[in-house]
Amino acid sequence: MFKNQVISLPSPCPKGLSITRDDAGVPHIQANNRVDLNWGLGYCHALDRGMQLQLMRVIGQGRLCELLDDSDDNFAIDVFFRRMNWSYNAHKELDKLNSETREWCQALCDGINAGLAQKKLSVLSLMGLKAEPWRITDIILCMRMTSYLTLAQSQAEVEKLFIELAQSGISMELLAEIFPIDTNEIDTDLLQKITLSERIPVLEKLWQSAAHRSMASNNWVVSGSHTQSGAAMLANDPHLEVNRLPNVFYEAVLNSPEYAGMGFGIPGLPGLLIGRTADISWGTTYAFMDTVDHWVEHCKDGKFRRGKSWRRFDTREELIKRKKSADQSITFYENLHGVLDGSPDEESYLLCSAWSMAQTGATSLNASYSLSHAGNAEQALESLGKIESAWNWVVCDTQGNIGYQMSGLAPKRKESWNGFSPAPGWDKDYDWRGFHSPKDLPRCFNPESGIIVTANEDRNHLGKVSSINMPMGDYRAKRIEDLLRAQDQHEVSSFARIQMDTYSLQAEAYTALLMPWLKEENVDSAAAKILEVWDFRYDAHSPAAVLFEVFYRELRDEVFAHEQLPKAALKHLSDKTGLFIDFYQNFDRCLLNPDSGWYAEKSQKQAFINAFHRAVGQFDHHDWGHINTFRFTNILFQGKLPEWTGVDSAEQTMIGGRATPHQGQIYESAGRKTSFAAAIRMVADMKESVLHTCMAGGPSEQRFSPWYRSEVENWKTGRLKVTKP
Repeated sequence: MFKNQVISLPSPCPKGLSITRDDAGVPHIQANNRVDLNWGLGYCHALDRGMQLQLMRVIGQGRLCELLDDSDDNFAIDVFFRRMNWSYNAHKELDKLNSETREWCQALCDGINAGLAQKKLSVLSLMGLKAEPWRITDIILCMRMTSYLTLAQSQAEVEKLFIELAQSGISMELLAEIFPIDTNEIDTDLLQKITLSERIPVLEKLWQSAAHRSMASNNWVVSGSHTQSGAAMLANDPHLEVNRLPNVFYEAVLNSPEYAGMGFGIPGLPGLLIGRTADISWGTTYAFMDTVDHWVEHCKDGKFRRGKSWRRFDTREELIKRKKSADQSITFYENLHGVLDGSPDEESYLLCSAWSMAQTGATSLNASYSLSHAGNAEQALESLGKIESAWNWVVCDTQGNIGYQMSGLAPKRKESWNGFSPAPGWDKDYDWRGFHSPKDLPRCFNPESGIIVTANEDRNHLGKVSSINMPMGDYRAKRIEDLLRAQDQHEVSSFARIQMDTYSLQAEAYTALLMPWLKEENVDSAAAKILEVWDFRYDAHSPAAVLFEVFYRELRDEVFAHEQLPKAALKHLSDKTGLFIDFYQNFDRCLLNPDSGWYAEKSQKQAFINAFHRAVGQFDHHDWGHINTFRFTNILFQGKLPEWTGVDSAEQTMIGGRATPHQGQIYESAGRKTSFAAAIRMVADMKESVLHTCMAGGPSEQRFSPWYRSEVENWKTGRLKVTKP
């Protein structure tokens, strides 16, 4: 019905530009060159995702109270983003853009502005928000937000959590089992002196806003020796918060005489983030590189100690305008280590924090533009390695090559300091000494195995430097590798099945310990039999997945909850933060190790049995599909409108868990449910000219568009549509 729908264009627009939608609503943009393609892409971003664009910019600029809703919660969010200063220093990057990249980026801005001008009436305009021109500095702002929020941010937060736990009295020996620290290098007296600000409430307010959470991903490439077609193949499924509409990603097909590509980008950013051309395909996952460091500054009288001298902080005044309250001026204190967490007027020890990508953007945009010229995997990896934010890139080409490159600015640090624990700010030996070359970061090309998999796990073994110190667990990566090796000749359908796989190697490891102990203790209950016959899959009909999750939670409480870390605090970390989602394998190392110091008061066997008995008392025999549910809600209205409006969906079942290739994590944060699963799925066979894709949601953010939730059913069942050039 909607196939080949023509999108009307304004006048003026680039000569030769045309845009049609296919039967899935994906825009196909035809133009004379790369620059005009980007104009058309920007125009589509504005038409289909204009609200998303403007909301992200308002949030990133720290102007919620000025332009939308003046509330105390939004004021806290504004202060957070003013502290980061991503918007207001972005202009410094403009002169670093080469002329071709600048023209390419400006074309996107021109297209967005033309599209916003077409939308005379919108929900945001009714709320009083006037659409301001989109500028290249807004592109840089969105890049920084995409790279930091819940990605690099997770590293910053877990490093502060370590300080909190150390200050609570937990021994360094126990903490060293969870965190990447050397007890001989840690200054415990200094840790006790640090004053930490109250940070959790502000972050919870942030996730009540329109900012999506990002988390994890899978991607892999295999050579033609492992495929039915004989050509290299690639798959990618980025894991983000999927229960908010519109989707983070935007799909498009780009065609011109000098460049043709298809795949997914992010509204407000130029080009495609992942996808394919006729020659190459590329995908990405987050690298979990440690790009955030903290220094302890000895402060007094507005100064910080440096060696034996005292120096004044640079100060930055930020005026936050408010609709309903008096405008408020905030002073931030800065030095070479970043932004101070507090005021230096009184004598104190405060943290200064820096993110290596905080003042970047131009090099990444130049690299993204150069990617559009790549004709093979080697050239693509050369471009992708120059991206300043931390990603794991996999690439394949029509010549049969496959490769991997980590990108990101990995700081060069003092040899004995890995960046996880805070450093003494007064000692210049702990200052950053530049950044490592992409050639020193993890990378490989045409490995003998013919298989490359990344899933946010530790990749340090492939590099000359250890850029990761707190990766995610390796269960997903191992399971994907097992499935890839289990079949000789892969095709699109087998890759799609892997993306939907719900088998948990984590659950298998725990159950292998638990079941023999239950038999030794003659525990012959119905619940024990449920686990005994479980296939370790988090499918919708599985009661065993529910029982295991209750057991796993009780085991964490049994082992880690004590006087310094009360059960209530542990429950908050487990249920309402990302700690056990990001870094669960750090805790698994303790729980699965019978000699762990955390088992000092009871044996591993006794802890497992105690946890199982408590789990049985709470187990209600519901299956996974009954309890692991969510609704798709609109990022602007946030579930506040009645169900009959159709803005939000009915209750949806989520399969999968934290350690399965199909991630299906749901937990509560900021008073609402949040989720992590594949926001999109993509498969490319280089023997073909098409792309196989689906997304959680649809191309449009508009409730009455046929493309609002058009792909949800395909996404739930794992069906991939065929997107043609």
